[in-house]
Amino acid sequence: MYNLNRSIRFKLYHQARSHYITNFQELINLEKFVTNKTVEIIKNNLQEFVTDYNEASFLHPYWALYPPEDRGRKPKGDQIPWIEVGEHAIGRKLSRLIGNRFTIREVGLPAGPDDRFLLISSELKNFTNFTDCVMFFSDIKSVGPRDDAENIVLSPYQVSGDGLWNAPNHSVYNNVMHAVGSRASHDFWPAIPPLYILSDNTVAPVLHIYLKPIYKMLSIESKGTGQPLEKIRVICVPNGLLLTENPNYLSQYPKLFFPGKDDKSKASRKLRCRVSFDILKTIHPWRVQDIII
Repeated sequence: MYNLNRSIRFKLYHQARSHYITNFQELINLEKFVTNKTVEIIKNNLQEFVTDYNEASFLHPYWALYPPEDRGRKPKGDQIPWIEVGEHAIGRKLSRLIGNRFTIREVGLPAGPDDRFLLISSELKNFTNFTDCVMFFSDIKSVGPRDDAENIVLSPYQVSGDGLWNAPNHSVYNNVMHAVGSRASHDFWPAIPPLYILSDNTVAPVLHIYLKPIYKMLSIESKGTGQPLEKIRVICVPNGLLLTENPNYLSQYPKLFFPGKDDKSKASRKLRCRVSFDILKTIHPWRVQDIII
């Protein structure tokens, strides 16, 4: 299975990669369309998102003695980790609702972001004649009022790279990127290709959407107890070809990625980075959109 029609897919991969490097605006248009549709789907179903997200607080008696482990730095003890609440009440719900709006295929990948599926729609043909689908990658980045910064942390499996493939019997690899900060910098090794060629020769460029549910802490507002949903931020980070080839955003905006929260003891290829919302909005305002509750 690893080598079935490998030479054919190798050739098609390079055709698609060259096409999107030359016609980079098509990738941008695909990203804009899917990002705006994601925002539209959330807004059209906002009450369902809010109700089910907030149910976690009402269900407090059932989990109070078995709370999730706090993975933050120097926790104060009054904030409940709400990571899984966001993954289930926001992420899983969005996948279902997208499936109601588009055709999706849950194609298998052994590693990657929180959720990943092939999104298929004839509407995508309005933006590119090369394919009618994208590989939709999404991650949930839940935060509370104490850790709501103008960035999110990205792992290597949440960013696509330049996707070089030198020979059919070789494998796709990405060149290193750089996370550039004002005081420190480090290498960043993206682990996702910019596009996939499926076994049926379907061409699927990768599209990265991040959802940042932001919750209140009623206790610190002296308004009682609970952690209700306050806002959902929808973020689209450019495909790796846009980042590295054309228009090469990382060259234009070298501080788009900056050092994450890992220390030097972590293996270099596993280091995470942060992506700046301010720079994303400079590239395109629609890349960061807020949905206020």
